[in-house]
Amino acid sequence: MARKPGVLAAPLAAPAVSGSESFANDVIAGLSASPKRIPPKYFYDSEGSRLFEEITRTPEYYPTRSEHEILRMQARAMVQHFPTGAALVEFGSGACIKVRFLLDAARKLKAYVPVDIAGDFLNTEAATLRNSYPNLAILPVVADFMKPFALPDVVADLPKIGFFPGSTIGNFEPHEAASFLRHAGTILGAGAVMVVGVDLVKDEAVLNAAYNDAAGVTARFNLNVLRRINRELGGNFKLDAFEHHAFYNRDRKRIEMHLASRARQRGTVAGASFEFRAGETIHTENSYKYSPQSFAALARGAGWTLLDSWTDAKGNFAVCALGQP
Repeated sequence: MARKPGVLAAPLAAPAVSGSESFANDVIAGLSASPKRIPPKYFYDSEGSRLFEEITRTPEYYPTRSEHEILRMQARAMVQHFPTGAALVEFGSGACIKVRFLLDAARKLKAYVPVDIAGDFLNTEAATLRNSYPNLAILPVVADFMKPFALPDVVADLPKIGFFPGSTIGNFEPHEAASFLRHAGTILGAGAVMVVGVDLVKDEAVLNAAYNDAAGVTARFNLNVLRRINRELGGNFKLDAFEHHAFYNRDRKRIEMHLASRARQRGTVAGASFEFRAGETIHTENSYKYSPQSFAALARGAGWTLLDSWTDAKGNFAVCALGQP
């Protein structure tokens, strides 16, 4: 799992929609679909963000440790691709932990722009970063980074570097991943560099364990989206009436996360009512796994060139540097 917003949507000219209205519309549309689904960007209220950080510390969840290893060992090599005086834009910044490896190695950056949908959490993390990097402009942007958003005016004329760690690219359907890379290229502008974390295909037992930790943190993270619906949208879901399911789909090379109904039941959201059969699921997230070759091909199709890539010692994970004309 990772910090994933919804699919690309809403042109710049679209009427403004409040966050709560968008949340309600997306949940009602998803639960009206067949099969039922909820966009995984709604995992990330304050509690969801906290639980995700807890997941990254479980012994089974290798992606964060693997990516940290790569960033710790290779950050200096990565920043060789960065232009001097650039703004580093992180899409879905979360706890702003991994970016510290790059900020420490790239001392000639002018600004860091963390972009995230969880505003309170984002602003707290930005304040902490200002204490650590007093000479760097820290400019948080609260936005769904898969929709058009504006960068701060003060970075408009600076060269741009994108940062998209945590294997979040795998949460998209492949065509969505390509759309995101094109979208990021538009936001960053010509000549940009993009650093992307990519989870690699590996033994199924390792993958299944990573999303079914023994302590049940991932299960609580998955169920928290129902708690958020109850609190913010007047839902009446009983959390103990659903259970966490996660498994590797070999044919599609992805982990799937679902919430499965334990019995026949009815739930309501913002006045809308939904029936659930026993065993029926709400599909909450996918996490696609790539080979180095398949990811390079995906990036190339979205207008980026693979500049370099690095893997951890076990070959579980890759961090790729991309460039565009």
